[in-house]
Amino acid sequence: MDLRPVYVRVWNATRRIPRGRVSTYGAIAALAGVPGQPRLAGYALHNIPAGADIPWQRVINAGGAISLKGNPGARQRLLLEEEGVEFRKTKVDLAAFGWPATLRNKQKHRNRG
Repeated sequence: MDLRPVYVRVWNATRRIPRGRVSTYGAIAALAGVPGQPRLAGYALHNIPAGADIPWQRVINAGGAISLKGNPGARQRLLLEEEGVEFRKTKVDLAAFGWPATLRNKQKHRNRG
Protein backbone atom coordinates (compact mmCIF):
# COMPACT_ATOMS: atom_id res chain seq x y z
CA MET A 1 0.00 0.00 0.00
CA ASP A 2 1.35 3.40 -1.00
CA LEU A 3 1.06 5.67 2.06
CA ARG A 4 2.44 8.76 0.32
CA PRO A 5 -1.02 10.27 -0.43
CA VAL A 6 -2.03 9.81 3.23
CA TYR A 7 1.24 11.31 4.41
CA VAL A 8 0.67 14.34 2.19
CA ARG A 9 -2.81 14.80 3.68
CA VAL A 10 -1.32 14.59 7.20
CA TRP A 11 1.35 17.13 6.30
CA ASN A 12 -1.25 19.48 4.82
CA ALA A 13 -3.46 19.16 7.91
CA THR A 14 -0.43 19.92 10.10
CA ARG A 15 0.30 23.06 8.08
CA ARG A 16 -3.13 24.37 9.11
CA ILE A 17 -2.29 24.47 12.83
CA PRO A 18 -1.88 28.15 13.76
CA ARG A 19 1.26 29.43 15.43
CA GLY A 20 0.86 29.27 19.21
CA ARG A 21 -1.54 26.31 19.04
CA VAL A 22 -1.11 22.56 19.20
CA SER A 23 -3.06 19.63 17.90
CA THR A 24 -3.01 15.92 18.63
CA TYR A 25 -1.99 13.03 16.42
CA GLY A 26 -5.59 11.83 16.51
CA ALA A 27 -7.05 15.19 15.49
CA ILE A 28 -4.58 15.50 12.62
CA ALA A 29 -5.35 11.96 11.48
CA ALA A 30 -9.07 12.78 11.46
CA LEU A 31 -8.48 15.98 9.48
CA ALA A 32 -6.38 13.98 7.01
CA GLY A 33 -9.23 11.54 6.44
CA VAL A 34 -7.87 8.65 8.51
CA PRO A 35 -9.80 8.95 11.78
CA GLY A 36 -8.72 6.59 14.53
CA GLN A 37 -5.20 6.36 13.12
CA PRO A 38 -3.04 8.63 15.32
CA ARG A 39 0.00 6.39 14.85
CA LEU A 40 -0.27 6.79 11.10
CA ALA A 41 -0.16 10.57 11.61
CA GLY A 42 2.94 10.07 13.75
CA TYR A 43 4.61 7.97 11.06
CA ALA A 44 3.84 10.66 8.48
CA LEU A 45 5.35 13.37 10.67
CA HIS A 46 8.41 11.21 11.27
CA ASN A 47 8.85 11.01 7.49
CA ILE A 48 8.64 14.70 6.59
CA PRO A 49 11.01 15.44 3.70
CA ALA A 50 14.09 17.45 4.63
CA GLY A 51 13.52 21.18 4.24
CA ALA A 52 9.71 20.94 4.18
CA ASP A 53 7.78 23.78 5.82
CA ILE A 54 5.64 21.58 8.04
CA PRO A 55 5.28 22.69 11.69
CA TRP A 56 5.66 19.17 13.10
CA GLN A 57 6.36 20.56 16.56
CA ARG A 58 2.71 21.60 16.90
CA VAL A 59 1.51 17.99 17.10
CA ILE A 60 1.52 16.34 20.53
CA ASN A 61 -0.18 13.36 22.11
CA ALA A 62 -3.77 13.24 23.36
CA GLY A 63 -2.63 13.71 26.96
CA GLY A 64 -1.08 17.06 26.07
CA ALA A 65 2.49 15.81 26.31
CA ILE A 66 5.37 15.61 23.89
CA SER A 67 5.89 12.00 22.78
CA LEU A 68 9.46 12.43 21.57
CA LYS A 69 12.17 11.57 24.09
CA GLY A 70 15.57 13.13 24.64
CA ASN A 71 16.91 15.95 22.47
CA PRO A 72 14.11 15.81 19.86
CA GLY A 73 11.50 16.25 22.60
CA ALA A 74 13.46 19.09 24.20
CA ARG A 75 13.73 20.77 20.79
CA GLN A 76 9.98 20.38 20.23
CA ARG A 77 9.23 21.97 23.61
CA LEU A 78 11.60 24.86 22.90
CA LEU A 79 9.99 25.51 19.51
CA LEU A 80 6.51 25.48 21.07
CA GLU A 81 7.54 27.80 23.91
CA GLU A 82 9.03 30.21 21.34
CA GLU A 83 5.56 30.29 19.75
CA GLY A 84 3.95 31.13 23.09
CA VAL A 85 2.64 27.69 24.01
CA GLU A 86 2.78 27.26 27.78
CA PHE A 87 3.55 24.06 29.64
CA ARG A 88 2.43 22.96 33.09
CA LYS A 89 5.39 20.79 34.01
CA THR A 90 5.43 18.45 31.00
CA LYS A 91 1.97 19.05 29.53
CA VAL A 92 0.16 21.61 27.41
CA ASP A 93 -3.36 22.58 28.43
CA LEU A 94 -5.28 21.47 25.34
CA ALA A 95 -8.35 23.41 26.50
CA ALA A 96 -6.28 26.60 26.21
CA PHE A 97 -3.90 25.83 23.32
CA GLY A 98 -5.61 23.05 21.37
CA TRP A 99 -6.56 23.33 17.70
CA PRO A 100 -9.06 23.02 16.13
CA ALA A 101 -11.59 24.64 18.44
CA THR A 102 -13.46 21.35 18.76
CA LEU A 103 -10.37 19.94 20.47
CA ARG A 104 -10.40 22.81 22.99
CA ASN A 105 -14.12 22.35 23.64
CA LYS A 106 -13.68 18.60 24.15
CA GLN A 107 -10.91 19.25 26.68
CA LYS A 108 -12.94 21.87 28.56
CA HIS A 109 -15.74 19.34 28.92
CA ARG A 110 -13.32 16.69 30.21
CA ASN A 111 -11.77 19.12 32.68
CA ARG A 112 -15.18 19.80 34.27
CA GLY A 113 -15.21 16.20 35.39
